[in-house]
Amino acid sequence: MKILIAIGSKQYSKPTLHLGMEVAEAFKAKTTIIDVGEKVSEFSSQLVELAKDQMESWDFDPPGVDVLEWAFNYLSDNNLIDSKQIETGFPKNRLIDDGEDRKLVYLSGTVCEDVNLILRNGDIIAELREEVQYGNYDVTIVGKSQKRNMSHDLLQYINSSILVVNQYDNEKFKRVLLPINNEDGSMKAAKYGIRVALAYDIGIDILTVSNDQKSINDENKQVDKIKKIIRRSGVEYVHEKEQGNTVEKVIEKAGDDKIIVMRSSDMSPLKRYFKGSIPLSIMNRCNVPILIVK
Repeated sequence: MKILIAIGSKQYSKPTLHLGMEVAEAFKAKTTIIDVGEKVSEFSSQLVELAKDQMESWDFDPPGVDVLEWAFNYLSDNNLIDSKQIETGFPKNRLIDDGEDRKLVYLSGTVCEDVNLILRNGDIIAELREEVQYGNYDVTIVGKSQKRNMSHDLLQYINSSILVVNQYDNEKFKRVLLPINNEDGSMKAAKYGIRVALAYDIGIDILTVSNDQKSINDENKQVDKIKKIIRRSGVEYVHEKEQGNTVEKVIEKAGDDKIIVMRSSDMSPLKRYFKGSIPLSIMNRCNVPILIVK
């Protein structure tokens, strides 16, 4: 598995980086931490070119390098990278420019296969989208945006599953909450839920929500298949059936100690923007992490 952890500031990104590295450790995943800094103006670009040969003596940092250095220090303080690299310190004057508008630091991880730091500059959504396509990541981990349009764009334009950290600060999830139905995509979400449950050694709460009592009483083949694969994986689970509004029920069941794993919406981008999707509505209102599987 390949994981991309998106950070944006030293002040607000600690929960995202903390949970991201926990997930990376649990899955033994190849991990990249990315900061999208401010777009470098033409004047700044010329200044950087002029200063390249004198960076060390000038101590001139391109926009965003300070955030990468903060991430490096977090990894160092928590012994998540090789001790030799910790002793050497953050090589801010030796960032590798790969010719793809990306600056990199290659690190040797201690709890996952490797850890890379990447700096891009420009529009956040566009740069994250390009990085996901470039690196073929399975999951992108982000903090919660207060801007509805950005949340919408993350779901629409990022071509990977997305884990939104929200304001979660507990040490460990107690359960996986798996809202499912008979639609395509529920099985893939269930498989991700199983992987999370196995990695954290926790159980799964399956939740199906229906509008009427008859639908609640009716079992469907898709749910039966999902329950069977969970049993075979050895994960303990319970299945709750509820009647009412899906968004309200999921938020209620999630409480403050679960991680939600659910499929993405199959609505068209236009409908999703104006009407909102169930995952987007839940993401905007809940305080626990939500993994939206694509």
